[in-house]
Amino acid sequence: MMRKSMWALALIFGVALHSAQALGQGEEVASDEAAAAEQASYNQELRTIEEQVHGLKERVFRSKATLQLLREIVVQGSSSGSRAAVWHINKLGASYTIESVAYYLDGQGKFSKADTTGELDSKKEFKVFDGAVPPGNHQLTMSMQLRGNGFGVFSYVKNYTFNVQSSTAFVAEEGKSCQVRVVANERKGIGRSFTERPNVSFETRCVRLSEAGGE
Repeated sequence: MMRKSMWALALIFGVALHSAQALGQGEEVASDEAAAAEQASYNQELRTIEEQVHGLKERVFRSKATLQLLREIVVQGSSSGSRAAVWHINKLGASYTIESVAYYLDGQGKFSKADTTGELDSKKEFKVFDGAVPPGNHQLTMSMQLRGNGFGVFSYVKNYTFNVQSSTAFVAEEGKSCQVRVVANERKGIGRSFTERPNVSFETRCVRLSEAGGE
């Protein structure tokens, strides 16, 4: 009887031990699975960060390439081609009033203004053109209408209008800027008629584009 009881106890103990071992193995498996899942999540986050870093590097690379291209365009634009600037200078005396003026570069109109109120005549100096031009030979033509302001013995010329036109040629070299000052003045000397005294002179100066930028 005692042997049967001991055998039963041993059997119960064996079953309990086996259950405990199985339970421990199950917990260990669950722990390993949790660790594996956590590692997989970490690896996924790491790959995502790496992809974002590579994306940022690619964007930085493209931005640098774009900036370099823009820099080359700016440098090339400042050192190639040619430009021209034209200034109108009024040095006529009180005997004349400019009522209209027009400028043509290579036959194309670049500036035209008419004003009989005297406002145009009161501007002693202003720019009529500033822009890029093809390298090579160019022709500039200025045409203006003058009105006489006669008084005293010259009162007969009051309100008398006539046109004055003059042209000049200049060479715009590659990488240079040409500034043309068109000066409306009067010829000196005796024996010239009222319509012969007005004169137009041209003062042309060409410099490198890099030097022109500092003027």
